Amino acid sequence: MFIPKLHYISQGHTAEEHIKNIRRACIAGATLVQLRLKSLPEKNLLKYAEEAREITLQFKTRLIINDYYKIAKATKADGIHLGKEDACAKVARNHLESWQIVGSTANTLDDCKKLLEKKPDYIGLGPFRFSKTKENLSPVLGLKAYSVILSALQSSTPIIAVGGITLKDTRGLINTGVYGIAASSAITEDFNNIPLFHQILNETSTTEAIAKINSKIYL
Repeated sequence: MFIPKLHYISQGHTAEEHIKNIRRACIAGATLVQLRLKSLPEKNLLKYAEEAREITLQFKTRLIINDYYKIAKATKADGIHLGKEDACAKVARNHLESWQIVGSTANTLDDCKKLLEKKPDYIGLGPFRFSKTKENLSPVLGLKAYSVILSALQSSTPIIAVGGITLKDTRGLINTGVYGIAASSAITEDFNNIPLFHQILNETSTTEAIAKINSKIYL
C-alpha cells in the first residue's frame, strides 16, 4: 500500500476553517491530508468529513480521518489515524475496508514495537519538537532520538515524523531514516510550502534510488 511522504494535518479555529484549509492544501498540491477535529463530537463530524471527502476526491488527494474510524468508513475516506489514546488499530482494521489505511501514533521505541505487532500501514512518530496543536504532549524527540529508534527498529513499515516540523527540519529528519513527515503549522501558515516540502522529499527519494542502483552495479 503506497503511503505519501508528506501529510498535512488540518488546522483551524473552527471546523469550517479546517475545511477551507484542506481545500487550500489540495490546491497547493497536497497528496494526503488528515482531517483532525479532536474537539468535535463524532455525531457532528460526519458533515465536515463528507465535505473534506468531496474536496479531496476533486483533487485526487488522499483523505485520512483522525480517530473516528466509523466516520472514515461512512465517508469512504482513504484511511484513519489513531492517537495513543484512541481505538486499537486491530479494532479499526476489522471495521474498515481492506484498502483503507490505518496509521498509529508512537512516541518511543517500545511504542513502535508494540504497534508493529498490530500491523499498521504507517506509524506517526513524534513529537519532533514542542507543538501548540496538541494537548498532553508526549516527550519531545529531536533528531538523535529518531536516529536511535529507526536504527533499532529496522522495519519496512513507513515511519512519519510529526510535531512542529518546518521546511528547515526536513532534510535532517529524512537523514535519520524516517520515511516522510507530517506538518501542520508550517503548511497552514503558508500553503506555498507544500511544493517545497515535496521538492525536498523527492530529492531524497531520487538520491536513495541512485545509491541503490550504484550499489547493485558494484556488487
